[in-house]
Amino acid sequence: MTLTVQPHRESVGLKTGQLYIDGQWGPAKDATTWTHHHPATGEPIGEFAVASAADVDAAVAAARRAFDGGEWSNARAGVRIGVLHRFAALLREHADELRALQALDNSVPLSFGGIYATSVGAAADVFDHHAGWIDKIGGETLPPYQGGDHLAMTFREPIGVVAAILPWNAPFLLFAQKLAPALGAGCTVVLKPSEYATFSVLRMVELLAEAGLPAGTLNVVTGPGDPTGERLITHPDVDKVSFTGSRGVGKRIVEASAGTLKRVSLELGGKSPALCFADAPNVGLAAATTIGAVTMGLSGQACVANTRALVHRDVYDEFIAAAQGMAAAITYGDPFDPGVISSPLINERQLERVLGYIQRGKDEGARLVCGGERLEGDLANGNFVAPTIFADVENSATIAQEEIFGPVLAVVPFESEEEAVRLANDTEYGLGASIFSGDAQRVFRVSRKLRVGTIGVNGFQVEPHLPFGGFKQSGLGREGGRSAFEAYTELKTVLMPLTDELM
Repeated sequence: MTLTVQPHRESVGLKTGQLYIDGQWGPAKDATTWTHHHPATGEPIGEFAVASAADVDAAVAAARRAFDGGEWSNARAGVRIGVLHRFAALLREHADELRALQALDNSVPLSFGGIYATSVGAAADVFDHHAGWIDKIGGETLPPYQGGDHLAMTFREPIGVVAAILPWNAPFLLFAQKLAPALGAGCTVVLKPSEYATFSVLRMVELLAEAGLPAGTLNVVTGPGDPTGERLITHPDVDKVSFTGSRGVGKRIVEASAGTLKRVSLELGGKSPALCFADAPNVGLAAATTIGAVTMGLSGQACVANTRALVHRDVYDEFIAAAQGMAAAITYGDPFDPGVISSPLINERQLERVLGYIQRGKDEGARLVCGGERLEGDLANGNFVAPTIFADVENSATIAQEEIFGPVLAVVPFESEEEAVRLANDTEYGLGASIFSGDAQRVFRVSRKLRVGTIGVNGFQVEPHLPFGGFKQSGLGREGGRSAFEAYTELKTVLMPLTDELM
């Protein structure tokens, strides 16, 4: 039987998505819409407005008026704290509904949508955590350095109008990581969700308004990168752009920011290594954890997934065998089926891209252990690729250097700790890494030498209070915790005379 998700669309009651500008929902000015096709079935699921340049202008203008008006930017800490906490509670209350909407957006299975990093609960925790920073971020009072009697003070003030651009793969977490610190700091926001994960984001926006966020503080423009995203990143009245997505788009944002020197935060993906040493406490578990991150849930469409496995030769065969066994257990299909644990690729373009990388791996001499083909039969209308493992990969190979964003693991052997570190750092990316070892001293040595933003030891997880971001071409800045909150502020210095003369 050919797979269909239409019954779930009806049960969720999906409605046409609209723009949200200055507290009002409405269509695009030119009535243009985008039809979203489900990645697991190819079926049209729903439509939403495509914001024109004029719509983006209206959204930015609303955000600017709201910021300058001060209802939110000058609000007392208790007001902002209350709104963020109420929204976190609403997220938890509507978690099942939101997970169903995500399954219709990007086909992340309900079974995986409850795993912490991709869950609604994680997003709620991010809002609760950043609400706690609102009354704690402040400046300093410094002693005079020279001159007369005066106070030297610093203040942190909201940066202004923020353009927040979301990817499609983790709409809950990324919505929270961008909006919680931005709103907590007192900024106003123009949000653009991915055209491949819009409906779940629009529902979260409704809940945020219900929590008491003033009109104009958050505005939403939907649609693809051109024209919607391009107009947003180049808009002269946007003070900061926060983006998660591809390196190519990130570089375009940096170029576009030059004209007005916009502040920029970028998370641009990675080619994260998992380093498995011979003294790993459980090699089989290390292999299962690594291939699971590449195949479960998002089918490798995750920025920090360990898509390179650097494995000591003494446990190399054991690692590959265990990884192959885990890959064979991955199930695909209807994301609403509790037995399904992985998703298709997001669209046909990404499907062709991943299959092209797999062919490149074969052409460059890597050994294909399993997978490598598009899934057929009942899944033929979806963008499904079987879990794929390549062994005996040269670290210089294309599949070991470029971000594939699919269920493809490249396994590279090593002989020594020094070689493992060299191979791990031999990439243009630097987002994350995992180290599997039972030697605490080795773990510490290697951790300090790796040029990456986040390192997991004998596992990997994302937590709401920790900074997350990358070295090198994996991005600029961090999301999560105090560092993210401060990134949405400007630092101001004030010199206050205490006598008739300052100097």
